[in-house]
Amino acid sequence: MADYLDNPNPLTILVVPPEWAPEPVKAIFKASPEKPAIGEPGNQPGEVVLVSSENQYSAIVSLGSQSKRTTETFRQAGGGLARWLRQTNTTAIDIDLKEFNDFGIPDALSALCEGLFLGSFQFNRRKSKTGPGVNAQVVLRGGKNNSEVSERVKHAQVLTSAVNMARDWSHEPPNIINPITLAERVKTVAARHGLRCTVLDDNTLAEMKAGAILSVGKGSLTPSRMIILEYPGHNPHKDAKPVVLIGKALTFDTGGYSLKSHENIQGMKYDKSGGLAVIAALRAAADLQITNPVIGIVGAAENKISGGSYLPDDIITTLSGITVEIISTDAEGRLVLADILTYAQKSFAPKAMIDLATLTGGVVVALGHVRAGMMTNNNDLAQELMQAGERTYERLWQLPLDEEYGKLIKGKDADIKNGGGREAHSIMGGMFLKEFVSNEVPWAHLDIAGMADTQKELPYCPEGGTGFGVRLLIDYLEHQ
Repeated sequence: MADYLDNPNPLTILVVPPEWAPEPVKAIFKASPEKPAIGEPGNQPGEVVLVSSENQYSAIVSLGSQSKRTTETFRQAGGGLARWLRQTNTTAIDIDLKEFNDFGIPDALSALCEGLFLGSFQFNRRKSKTGPGVNAQVVLRGGKNNSEVSERVKHAQVLTSAVNMARDWSHEPPNIINPITLAERVKTVAARHGLRCTVLDDNTLAEMKAGAILSVGKGSLTPSRMIILEYPGHNPHKDAKPVVLIGKALTFDTGGYSLKSHENIQGMKYDKSGGLAVIAALRAAADLQITNPVIGIVGAAENKISGGSYLPDDIITTLSGITVEIISTDAEGRLVLADILTYAQKSFAPKAMIDLATLTGGVVVALGHVRAGMMTNNNDLAQELMQAGERTYERLWQLPLDEEYGKLIKGKDADIKNGGGREAHSIMGGMFLKEFVSNEVPWAHLDIAGMADTQKELPYCPEGGTGFGVRLLIDYLEHQ
């Protein structure tokens, strides 16, 4: 089987009965003291201090301030413990569930397991020498109900494996993943996880008159692809309509003739992160046997410069028939999504549509690297996604789509234009997409440009791709 289907996880979690022989190192989770003390944990969740007593070593894992404790605290504690296991080459550690204090947080154990699996992720498959590596085992001992504990561990493992696949693929460079090779990878994932996969090539897209997604890829030797994944649901409700998840997958974005600066072009391999989140979410939905049907549609393109590239001042006709005046060839993601939104509504009669895209730098100016921007035409969908974001700590913040913003995209020589200055930059992207959505279809646009990758290590994510959005989407689907 191809090596890219799973990022090899160097950590396993084993659920055992109380009589299982203890490991030499035991993990103890404690609140940080108000004043630092020798042998006590630091004030950041996930900080670890090793102490010894006779033949037993204890890794004291900080849960931070007791007054600020949430589910996310335990996720960060798991991430910190995973990092400590890797850094110290510790191969096994014991967690006695009878002594595990969740401090009244119902999902503390699940969050801890998520943090452990996510925190152990590394991307090193392209290195010729990576060292011997360490495979660590976390032993969960003596729970009140081992079958329930095992189910929680399994759920966390399945979910985070999908996240780590998205992370892994996001790191892959454009000479490895392009629209064609991405489609081939997705076919293989679909076959393994019981999904139906359809790939629409550039000839089919041309026959459909999907002029927007095709225009973006015109300058590349690897033309655009539309990738469709279908999950029928596990014993779905009668007459259940599918939720359609839509992702932008620019396998590399030069900006086209609106060329990016040398500072901003580095890292554009992460411009495929929205599409990868959708692929990973479909994989997880199938493995977790989500009840209702889910469709994933990914627009894959490579925005390059050549004699055939689309140009500023071009006027293109989208799949919907709406014409677009090209102001910037670097505002390409909204063009890709426009055709997919149209296709989704024509083909699947969705219950709701949610698109994820690294769409604008403006959302980073507005929200930094703390929350993704959300724009929507439906308040109920907004609330459901906001709540899912808070539960998973993949947090969102809603931006407006007032009618007055529509003036920003009004075309001069075509129906609309794909850019027009820095004013309300991220909202302009949302307003553009709204033109392709029926008012009767609940829809949300998630601009994840500030969250898809990180330039510094996070509590349970190393530098690079974050896999943002997968856990958020699965939580939303599980609450339908």
